[in-house]
Amino acid sequence: MAFEDIKVRSYDVDLDRARLELLERRCEVGPSQHVFLFTDTMGDPISRIRNSPLYIMLVAELNHELIGAIQGSIKVVTMKDLAKVGYILGLRVSPLHRRKGIGTSLVQHLEEWFIGNQVDYAYMATEKDNNASVNLFVNKLGYVKFRTPAILVYPVKSQPLKISSKIEIFKINEENAEYLYRRYMGLTEFFPSDIDKVLRNKLSLGTWVACDQGARDQFGQNGNFPTNWAMLSVWDSGGLFKLRIEKAPISCLVYSKVLKVVDKVFACFNMPALLCNVFEPFGFYFLYGLHQEGPVSGTMVRALCKYVHNMARVGVDCKMVVTEVGSYDERVRPQIPHWRLLSCLEDLWCIKTLKSEERESVNELAIIPHTTPLFVDPREV
Repeated sequence: MAFEDIKVRSYDVDLDRARLELLERRCEVGPSQHVFLFTDTMGDPISRIRNSPLYIMLVAELNHELIGAIQGSIKVVTMKDLAKVGYILGLRVSPLHRRKGIGTSLVQHLEEWFIGNQVDYAYMATEKDNNASVNLFVNKLGYVKFRTPAILVYPVKSQPLKISSKIEIFKINEENAEYLYRRYMGLTEFFPSDIDKVLRNKLSLGTWVACDQGARDQFGQNGNFPTNWAMLSVWDSGGLFKLRIEKAPISCLVYSKVLKVVDKVFACFNMPALLCNVFEPFGFYFLYGLHQEGPVSGTMVRALCKYVHNMARVGVDCKMVVTEVGSYDERVRPQIPHWRLLSCLEDLWCIKTLKSEERESVNELAIIPHTTPLFVDPREV
C-alpha cells in the first residue's frame, strides 16, 4: 500500500457517521484479552469533544474505505503560565490496516491543525502498558512522558453507602464554585481558563462541599472557611456516550444472571449494578475538581464520594463513579472508594511542544517531580 493512497480529511457527518460507528466497534478499548469495552456514542461520533472550546475530527480513507480516525480539542490552561494546549484522543485504526503508518499520518495532520491555531503544547493519555501507543507517540513522534495520574473506578452498588452524621454536605451554585476553584486551584496544572463554562455546562450536575456539622453557616463568610473542608463537581458522562461490554466468555453471562438472583434474594449483599447487568449499555459519573483543605479533610473527601455514589444509584443507566487524580497526593487516594480490578493506577500522559522556543521548557516540565494537583477536564474524559 502506497502511503500517498491514504486520504486524511475532516469528518463529514453525512458521509462518515455510520462508518465511524462500525470502525469503533472494530477497535476494542481496554487491556483485557477476553472482555472488550466499546463506546456507544449514541449516533454522535464527536460527542466526546463537542463541549470543548474548539475541536476537530479527522478521518483516514483508503479506496473509499474509512480505516482510521482521530479527534482533537484546544483550550487555554495553566502550565507554568497560561498556555494553549491541544488534546489528542480517539485515535482509531482498523485492525486490518495497522502498522502501515496510518496512525502516524493522522497524528501529524492533527498537529498541523494545532499549529495553525497557535497551540503551544499537544498532549495525549494512554495506558502505561499500551506499548503500541507509547511507541508511536514517544519513540516516533517525539512526545515525552509527562504525568502518571490514577483513574479510580467504583461500581455503583444496589444499596446506598453510609455517610458519617458528623459531616454535612451541601450544594453550592456555579458562581461560588467558580470563585473557589479559581482561588484554590487556579495554579493547578491543566486548570482550564474557562472553568465557568465547564461548571455551567448542562452535563455538569453541580458542585458539592463537605465540612463538619455546624460549620456550614460560617462557610465563606467574609472570605473565611473552616479548617477542614472538601469540594468536588460531578459530570454526567453518560449524557454523551455509553459503555458496553461485548465478546466476554460465557462464564461472565452465567455469573451475571446468578448475581441478579442473589441480589434479589439477599439485598444485604449490596451487589454492584454493573455486575448484575454486565452486558447492558451503561453510563458513569465523573468526579472533577476534587479539592481538600485541612489535616483531616480526607474523611470529607470520602463522604463526598459516597454522596455521589448514592446520587448515581438513582441516575439513569449510571453504573460507575470515576475520577482521575495526580500521582503525588497519597493522602487523598486512599479516601476515594475504588476497585483496583477496574481502576488504572498509572495512566500515562505524554506531551510535546509545537513551538521550537518551548522545547527546553517541556523537557523541564517532564522531569520536575509532580508535587502539585492535576486538574482533569471532564470534557476530555
